[in-house]
Amino acid sequence: MSLPKFTIRQMIENGVHFGHHARRWNPKMAEYIYGKKDNVHIIDLQQTYPMLYTALNTAREIAANGGKILFVGTKRQAQDIIKESAERCGQYYVNYRWLGGMLTNWKTVYKSISRLNKLNEMFENDSTDGYTKKELLNLKKEQEKLAKELNGVMNMGGQPDLLFVIDMPKEDLAIKEAKKLGIPVIGIADTNADPTLVDFPVPGNDDAVRAIQFYCELLSSAVLDGIQAEIAAQGVKVDEIVAETKPARKKAAKKEEAEPATETKVEAEVEEAPAEKKTAAKKATTEKKATTTKKAAAEKKTTTKTAAAKKTATTKTATKKKAAAK
Repeated sequence: MSLPKFTIRQMIENGVHFGHHARRWNPKMAEYIYGKKDNVHIIDLQQTYPMLYTALNTAREIAANGGKILFVGTKRQAQDIIKESAERCGQYYVNYRWLGGMLTNWKTVYKSISRLNKLNEMFENDSTDGYTKKELLNLKKEQEKLAKELNGVMNMGGQPDLLFVIDMPKEDLAIKEAKKLGIPVIGIADTNADPTLVDFPVPGNDDAVRAIQFYCELLSSAVLDGIQAEIAAQGVKVDEIVAETKPARKKAAKKEEAEPATETKVEAEVEEAPAEKKTAAKKATTEKKATTTKKAAAEKKTTTKTAAAKKTATTKTATKKKAAAK
């Protein structure tokens, strides 16, 4: 596996070249703007191409050295894509809201993570005895709020080694914190952003869903390539890991095949039972049928007798009433 390949044509198809309205531009982006069309800035993709490649290369190197990468994108159209891409390559993400001090004040953030873990354990084990309905509702709300904000960072266990940011003006807090701690940042710089704030600016559209998907897929593929390189450096081949998992699957398949075979054997043994047993079983069934029919006939006779007795009793009472009336 190697770094993901892409072309300028693919970038155009995904709308990477579209910038913001001309009046919303940042003058520091002037060198990356190709021109204007319908009062909308067009980004120069000939400059974006090598800058995106260098950003992907740095992400790959950090992943190959066992580093942690944090995907940051809290705008609505980027939330799901950020989460999927980070989970795809086993990295971390913030897609709901950047909490102030998430990097610079990690100790307090870790306290919130431990609180979320406690709440999760409590609801998973149904250990909610002693709480009123209102208290449980408040705890559930607290759990949902913490999960939204911290689910992607729960297992990070410290500061990341690289930040990947979509929409730089919106995530300025995250960029400032990373800069303060000396963490390198890859930022998608639209025409309204300041490219000097990040270490690896990538001029491109940060609003279109297809463009965001394009960046995230490339970065997650680069990270996966770095992880594979790290595994190879340790002397373990990916093919060997796959080969180790295959025998276990084969054993499970053999067990599944053996179970129906035993069932067929039992059926064959039942079929090969002696004829005497079969005849005895037939006789027993016929005898049972005869007894049941006899019982049914006897029950019918008794019911008819009782019905006749009831009728005679009713006629007698009717005649007596008539005689009394006369």
